[in-house]
Amino acid sequence: MEKITDKIAALPADASYFSLEFFPPKTAMGFSNLRDRLDRMARALRPLFVNVTWGAGGSTAGKSLELAEICQRELSLTTCLHLTCTNMSRKMIDNALEDAKALGIRNILALRGDPPRAAEYQDANGDPENAIDEGFVWAIDLVKYIKNKYGDYFCIGVATYPEGHADESHPLGQSLEHDLPYLVDKVLAGADFLMTQLFFDTDVYAKFEQILREHPSGAFKTIPIIPGLMPIQSYQMIKRTTKLSHARIPDRIMARLDAVKKDDEKVKNVGVDILCEIIEQVKEIKSRTPGPKGFHFYTLNLEKAVSFIIERTHLISSTPEEEEAIVDDGLLPNIPGLTINGTSLPEHPYQDVNYSRRQSTVGSEPRNRVIVSERTLSHPEYEASQADAGVKAGPINTRANTLAISEGEGVLGREATWDDYPNGRWGDARSPAYGEIDGYGPTLHVTHAQAIALWGHPKSLEDINTLFVRHLKGELTAIPWSEEEVHEETGTITDQLIQLNQRGLWTVASQPAVNGFRSEDPTFGWGPPHGFIFQKAFVEFFISGAAWRVLHEKLISPDVRGVVSFYATNAAGDFVSSDLPSEISTEGTVETTDAPNNEYTEGESSTNAVTWGVFPGKEIVTPTIIEEVSFRAWAEEAFGIFSEWAQVYGKGHESEKLLEATHADCWLVNIIHHGYMDRDALWDLLLK
Repeated sequence: MEKITDKIAALPADASYFSLEFFPPKTAMGFSNLRDRLDRMARALRPLFVNVTWGAGGSTAGKSLELAEICQRELSLTTCLHLTCTNMSRKMIDNALEDAKALGIRNILALRGDPPRAAEYQDANGDPENAIDEGFVWAIDLVKYIKNKYGDYFCIGVATYPEGHADESHPLGQSLEHDLPYLVDKVLAGADFLMTQLFFDTDVYAKFEQILREHPSGAFKTIPIIPGLMPIQSYQMIKRTTKLSHARIPDRIMARLDAVKKDDEKVKNVGVDILCEIIEQVKEIKSRTPGPKGFHFYTLNLEKAVSFIIERTHLISSTPEEEEAIVDDGLLPNIPGLTINGTSLPEHPYQDVNYSRRQSTVGSEPRNRVIVSERTLSHPEYEASQADAGVKAGPINTRANTLAISEGEGVLGREATWDDYPNGRWGDARSPAYGEIDGYGPTLHVTHAQAIALWGHPKSLEDINTLFVRHLKGELTAIPWSEEEVHEETGTITDQLIQLNQRGLWTVASQPAVNGFRSEDPTFGWGPPHGFIFQKAFVEFFISGAAWRVLHEKLISPDVRGVVSFYATNAAGDFVSSDLPSEISTEGTVETTDAPNNEYTEGESSTNAVTWGVFPGKEIVTPTIIEEVSFRAWAEEAFGIFSEWAQVYGKGHESEKLLEATHADCWLVNIIHHGYMDRDALWDLLLK
């Protein structure tokens, strides 16, 4: 019984259920860590089903199917695969559906995807079999296609928007009344359940559900309507996500978040409270209609907040007393260390030196001891006899223990939720949540008409310089790589950034050096009170190939080497960094050099903490990290956005030719200056 609607129908009428949504991580390390996280969440939370997202145009097809296979086959979770249909070939859609069927997946969330732009995606010299099928324009086209080809094999869900769907970036274009006829058509075409966009306004949701249930068509009278909820993981993340999704946050909720916005821990705690309140209010709304009450969580690949929310709102059954969680923060006895040839064995590279193994049950204690034979135990606190060692270990993976770990309790909990405070593309690339974790991914986030209104028709490199300068001056609300206005902190280095952009270094990210500002500082402060904030200056920019060759020579010169770290790549995939000594030939290709006195070892990959905070009673917090893996992952997206900007103007247009030529020639470069006590060091290096 793997169909979602069958599982819902089998529940008691007064039951509550929930589902969890995950996206394919951007890095191999993130994928591996998500596998462990999924296993914990499956055992601790026991969702009715899970969703796996699908990138627009099939951009994540392989990774999405790999993640879906892990969920469906390895973890035995009922899985719902998202599937978009625009800007994709019929062959890709058929392959996705056949692969899903082969994996035993019987649930599809049918989505449109990005607006159809076949002319931009189409390869004139491509295989006709892989040509984009322009017959798929709306989600209803995919619903009909699946029904016609597979009958009732798949349970099909469709998306719906309590505040109305918005193609434009302005919420005035949203209208539930406008959406309703199309939603009716999707249900009549064969949709089996509805899943909503995220929302925070329960009054809006109450009106939405009432309108649907009472609709004269009768299409929504009994269909499952599953409200979508997003735990608040950070202040900036929720501001960005609600802006892109056009979901309104009521003033009373925003005021609570504004009051703690500088402290990530408080934001997350307040966010848990807010989501719990919303769930209780939605339970009351849904109690007006017979049947089980469901909730869908956009987890953003994080576990701690959603675990707290699900437990506190009783969406999972209470833990039986015999499964009481055992969380031991105490250190193990002082067991003599093992040495080989006088050298101690190394600790796990990512394990805090104060962490200890967790002694879970009495029955498992011998597993944590040294086994000795044929003598009285001299140190029973860490020795076990051969007979004792043969005793079968008691269960440590109980539901209660696993839930405690997912909620961050004890040593194992802290290790499991180590990435609980994500920082977008500046976070740790090992995290399953690494990247812009808003579910939208790399895109312009504006329509073609809005892009032209914002950025006009650039005809020269000087025109592009001007766009970046205008954004820094506050005259433009966005550039292709950022839909946000300049932050107050960036305002302290605006003059330097303007000079760089006027010289053709188009800056997409930066931060000033900070040496010991108080955490309460209105511009640079963050985290708990009475702390101190430190930052290394860095800047990331696009630069022409010729200018990069000159700058690269400067960065590897003896006077500069050692005080900066840098990463650079181009659209062709050539890569240079301070970790890997190299020089660029006149043709622009990368050549590795054998520098005799080089301080960097070829093959080593550095990790640069560029922001850190020191707070009373806490370990040093490093929310912003720059390293090769994360830079490479972001660079691929950054060049993709460049191409998308070019596509706005259509093939052959003067602006399209300029942007495509620039995309092919330029490099993306990130430079970090380690002298954080000198706030002008990086800017002097680049400008003087």
